[in-house]
Amino acid sequence: MHLRVPRPRSLAGQLFAMQAVLIAVVVVGYALFSYISDRGQAEEAAGRQARAVSLAIADSPSVAEAIRTPDPTARLQPYAVRVMQDTDVDFVTIMNPEGIRWTHPDPKQIGHPFQGHIERAQRGATFTETYTGTLGPSVRAVTPITDDGRIVGLVSAGIKVEEISKRAQEQLTALSGVAAGALLLGAVGTYVINARLRRHTHGMNADELSRMHDYHQAALHAVREGLLMLDGQYRVALINDGGRELLGVRGDVVGASVADLGLPSQLTGALLASEPRVDEVHLAAERVLVVNTSPVSGGERRGTVVTLRDVTELQSLTGELNSERGFTQALRSQAHEAANRLHTVVSLIELGRAEEAVEFATAELELAQALTDQVVAAVSEPVLAALLLGKTAQANERGVELVVSQDSRLDDGLLPPSLPARDLVTILGNLVDNAVDAAQGAVPSRVTVAAYTEASGVGGSELVLRVSDTGAGVDPAHADLVFQRGYSTKPAGEGGRGLGLALVRQAVRRHDGTLTVTEAEGGGARFEARLPLGDAGRGGSAPAGATGGRPRSGGAV
Repeated sequence: MHLRVPRPRSLAGQLFAMQAVLIAVVVVGYALFSYISDRGQAEEAAGRQARAVSLAIADSPSVAEAIRTPDPTARLQPYAVRVMQDTDVDFVTIMNPEGIRWTHPDPKQIGHPFQGHIERAQRGATFTETYTGTLGPSVRAVTPITDDGRIVGLVSAGIKVEEISKRAQEQLTALSGVAAGALLLGAVGTYVINARLRRHTHGMNADELSRMHDYHQAALHAVREGLLMLDGQYRVALINDGGRELLGVRGDVVGASVADLGLPSQLTGALLASEPRVDEVHLAAERVLVVNTSPVSGGERRGTVVTLRDVTELQSLTGELNSERGFTQALRSQAHEAANRLHTVVSLIELGRAEEAVEFATAELELAQALTDQVVAAVSEPVLAALLLGKTAQANERGVELVVSQDSRLDDGLLPPSLPARDLVTILGNLVDNAVDAAQGAVPSRVTVAAYTEASGVGGSELVLRVSDTGAGVDPAHADLVFQRGYSTKPAGEGGRGLGLALVRQAVRRHDGTLTVTEAEGGGARFEARLPLGDAGRGGSAPAGATGGRPRSGGAV
C-alpha cells in the first residue's frame, strides 16, 4: 500500500484560505462587538422606558385617588394590566410605602412584599436597577407616589432581561445576515482574484515558485549566449552575464533604454524594431553577433526577448575559408594554365624544337619565381606573404593586377604575439578584396599593397597596411559610412554586402589602431590601417622617404 503524500497547497489556495479566515475573524469580531454594544444600549433603553412608565403612573391623579380608597387593588390592578399592555413593559407593581404589593402580573403575588430595593424611593428619589424578582432578572425603575407632599405609595415598572436579550438577538440576526453577505461577497471576490493568480502562477505554490526562481537564476547566468529582455517601452528588464559581455555594457543597465546603451546604430535599430529579427548579423564594439528578436505579446505588446550569439571566431574562420576557397580556385586555374603550358612544351619537343621548348619553360618558371621573390622579399612575414600570393592569383583570375609596393618591408618575427595572424588576415584580406572589387573593370585595373612598420608619434612603432586601387574611389561625404555594416556601392550578392570593411574597422579598433580612407594618386581609394606595436617593431621600419607623399587626411575612424 502506497501512502500518498499530500501535495502542498498552491500559493493561490493559501492566499484564498488566509483571506477567508481574515474576513471571517473580522466579521465575527465585529458581530460580537455589535452584540455587546447593542445589548448595553438595549438595557439603557429599557431602563429609560421603565423610568418613564413609572413616573407617568406616579403622576397620574387616578392612582392617588385609588390609593385613598379602602381597597386600592380593586382599581389599581386593572389599571396596571392596561398600562403593561399599552407601554410594552413586563410588569407594573404598585405598592404601599412599606413595599406591600397592591398590583402584580401574577395576582397570587398581591399582598406580598416587593422583591427589590425601595429605600431610595422611600426617601423620595427615583432610580433604576437590575434585579432578580419573581419574574426573573429585570431592569426596573422605582418611583415614589406623592399626595399633598406625602409619600402614599411606590410604583415599579420593569422589563425582563430575557426580553432585552431577544431585542439584541433580533439586531444580531440582522447583523449576522449582513455579515454573512459580506463574507460571501469577500469569498467570491477572493476566489476570483486567486483564480486569476492561479492562472498566472500555473497552480504552483510558494516553494515551487522559489525553486523555479533559483533554477531560472542559475540557468540565466550559466549560459554563454546573451539573453536580453526588454519591456514594452524598450527598457532593459533583464540581462544575463553573457549579454553584458557580448554587448560590452557595464554597470547596472536594468531600467535603461536601449537607445542609451551606446550600441552601434544598426544594432540599436534591430533591438528597437517591432517586427521579429531572425539570425541577423550585427557588429558590437568588439564582436560579431547573430541577433534574434521575438516580441512578447498577449493582447498588447509586453516586450521583446533578444538572444545574442557570438560568431566573431566563426566569421573569421568563414573569411579564412573563403580565402582558402579562393586559393583553391586560383590553384585550379593555375593548374589548368600549367597544363596548357606543359602541352605547349610537349608539342614543341614533338615538333623537334627542343631549344624553343626549353626557352618557353624557362621563361614561365622565371616569371613565377619572380612574383614569389618579389612578395617574399617585401613581406617575409609568413602569414601576410601567403595571403598576398593567394590574393595575387585571385586578382589575376579577375583581370586585376595586384602589386606589392616597393616601400614594403616586413621581416619575419617582427609582429608581437598581441597581434594575432587571424586579425591580420581579416584586415588585409578584406581591404584587398574590397580593392579588387573596386578595380575590376577599370583601366588600368590595379591594386597596390604596402606593408611596413614605422616609428609612431607617441613612441614605439606601428604596423602600416595600405591598399590602393584604381577604381571609382570613395565620395568624401561617405568616408565614414563605408565602414558601417550594410553600406556598399556594389549590388548585394550572396550573403549580403557591406560586412568586410566593418570587420576591418572592428579588428583595428580592437588593437587601438586607426583606419582611414583617402583618394589615391591617379584616382581610386586608398585605405590605410595603422596598428600600434609598442617597441616590438622598431627593427623593421620603412626606408627613409617611404612615407613621403602619402596623404593622412580623410575618413579617420
